[in-house]
Amino acid sequence: MISTHDPILGPVIALVLWTCFMQAWMALTRIPYMAKNRIHPQKGERTAELSKLLPKEIQWKADNYNHLMEHPTIFYATAVVWALIGTAGTLIVTVAWVYVGLRVVHSLVQATVNRVLPRLMIFTISSLAVLWMAVHAALVVL
Repeated sequence: MISTHDPILGPVIALVLWTCFMQAWMALTRIPYMAKNRIHPQKGERTAELSKLLPKEIQWKADNYNHLMEHPTIFYATAVVWALIGTAGTLIVTVAWVYVGLRVVHSLVQATVNRVLPRLMIFTISSLAVLWMAVHAALVVL
């Protein structure tokens, strides 16, 4: 079977699947702790309130999941633009995979040891990758 989709969709779906993995990891750590310690979910009506009731190591996974709902939105939008204009044979797909890889590494750092400086460096490099993708898309479409 010949594939007719743009290769940029590979990194997009990979990041979606990674986000689902982080959501599951968050639930698999948070729910048992809350059940064991009899913390009713309504005790923290807002995430910030609930986070004060949980050990930081458990909350890190939720914090990362939230981060995966924030910055990657501009990656998704930029990738959709590239899917529409076409990326075959370009460096864009490689940069998109670099972005996804950096987001995975960022997640693992935040969810396990939560060191701020390495996270900041990873975040900055991944932000530059998306900026590079967006600027190059702008050069094509504007």
